[in-house]
Amino acid sequence: MAFEVGDNVVYPRCGVGLIKDIASVDVDGDTCTMYMLTMLSDGSTIGVNIDSAGASGLRLVVPGEAVDRIYGVLKEKVKPAAKTTWNRRRREYEERLMTGDPLEVAGVLRDLSLLKKTKTLSFGERNMYEEAQGLVVQEVAVARDVDEAVVRSEIEAFFNK
Repeated sequence: MAFEVGDNVVYPRCGVGLIKDIASVDVDGDTCTMYMLTMLSDGSTIGVNIDSAGASGLRLVVPGEAVDRIYGVLKEKVKPAAKTTWNRRRREYEERLMTGDPLEVAGVLRDLSLLKKTKTLSFGERNMYEEAQGLVVQEVAVARDVDEAVVRSEIEAFFNK
């Protein structure tokens, strides 16, 4: 898939970025053409090689109508896998986050939110919860063209019901 300057894209585990430029960059004597992303979360710049953009999971932000499916995943009331060890759950959650699939990321957020209702999250669980929440909030806010605070409060309302 080819992207253009000005496209909002999602880079797995990094969040939403804006393609600011397509530039040729010298890397160890080889010239690579790269998408230069400015990340919305912190303004940092990330270069993604055009040739490996698809393999790295770079994709367009979901369209606005797909937000309902993300919200549907968040609203599901499934029983979290609390009986498994954190190490096993962490690996599973990391794999799901690395896919960059918004439904998988929403599933991680939902699972950790439900777990949070039954016990205090460990440091690692809190970090993963915050990462998943940030990724979902960013993408939904850009997809719907609303402020992140609005999306964050909507998501928190799902979990407080």
